[in-house]
Amino acid sequence: MACRFSELVVDCHDPEALAAFWAAVLDYRVLGREEDGAVEIGPEAGFGGAAPTLVFGRVPDPTPGKLRMHIDVNATDRDQDAELERLLALGATRADVGQTGDEGWHVLADPEGNEFCLLRRRLDPL
Repeated sequence: MACRFSELVVDCHDPEALAAFWAAVLDYRVLGREEDGAVEIGPEAGFGGAAPTLVFGRVPDPTPGKLRMHIDVNATDRDQDAELERLLALGATRADVGQTGDEGWHVLADPEGNEFCLLRRRLDPL
């Protein structure tokens, strides 16, 4: 028996705004809101489906230092360049982590500065 990756919890300053950004990036929808301001987003199937949900919880202070984990995303219905332009239009920014420019991915940051990568390979949608 093994575990399944069911959800990822992200500490942030503005759960509503960050949930809206990632919902647009991933074509997710809001699944629920908690009394403490946390917002859960996920695919249409909801929690426990084929893809994990994301929960954005409010914290007063940013995490100091480099994050130890980040999300990788792949386009599903366009090439990498077109998806890069879409993500930048949604509010992502380019992030420099020392890449050479020869990588097959782009390093970006979400509106709160959390780094993520846009990979080259296109995947089928869920």
